[in-house]
Amino acid sequence: MVDQVRRKLLKTGAAVAAMAATPSLLAQQAGNGQSGRFYQRGDVRIRYEETGSGFPLLLIAGGGLNGSTIAGIRGGNPFNAVEALQGEFRCIYADLRNSSGESTGPLEVDRPWDSHTDDHLGLMDHLGIDKFMVLGFCIAGPFIWNLLRRAPDRVVAAVPAQPAGFRPELPTALYDSQSSGWGARVVERRPEFTSAMVDQYLTAMFRNNPDFVFTATRDFVRSCQTPVLVLPDDSAGHSFDAAIESAMLAPHGQLSMYPWKDTPEKIPLAVRHVRSFLLSSRPA
Repeated sequence: MVDQVRRKLLKTGAAVAAMAATPSLLAQQAGNGQSGRFYQRGDVRIRYEETGSGFPLLLIAGGGLNGSTIAGIRGGNPFNAVEALQGEFRCIYADLRNSSGESTGPLEVDRPWDSHTDDHLGLMDHLGIDKFMVLGFCIAGPFIWNLLRRAPDRVVAAVPAQPAGFRPELPTALYDSQSSGWGARVVERRPEFTSAMVDQYLTAMFRNNPDFVFTATRDFVRSCQTPVLVLPDDSAGHSFDAAIESAMLAPHGQLSMYPWKDTPEKIPLAVRHVRSFLLSSRPA
């Protein structure tokens, strides 16, 4: 099944992206600049920035729990989402709580995914934003599905790019990578966090009943009425099968071309598809 889908994507993906093509995003004019600010809620302190104007668009960087930062969304992902979209959207992006950036907060070992969703929704509340779109890479995939699950009336469109997902043949891939890539580092940065706390946190995220996109069931995805554009990837932490299945199950799901980032020439096509999807999904 997946091999058939993979072949169809290779044949039709470029055509889909070309149909969505609009003037190059990489030459978008600069928005209204950026400003580093902090949003605080109790013990949580989130550093964020805004760039551009238009309908609100929450951007979430990839790079795992350590690299999901402001710097990451500007330069650590397959394309610079701020540069690409600031011309027509109010781009809002932040350092993930307890990443290598400046956002900090408690380690909520019993509700790791929801703690970050609290931060995302809390930031939108802080800015006085009710409805918004969201685009994110890698670890943002589960964050996006959790936003859709918890705030279906607020998120009007979503783009999970190279989303993290569960691979049965590599059941501990994300747990292992985040233990070394984030867990060991956060214990050094935050002495109040113990290795045992970090292990409990990551176990709750990636090992307790892991499946599919981690934060949403297939039944939820089948019922989700939000337009979703998935840009699939195929790596240890990015499940191709889960990405394809999520797009096929979602009533308003779409797929971008695949592969979309294996050569520099393909990335602008995928970006144009993203931009066209977001523009067409804006409320009147």
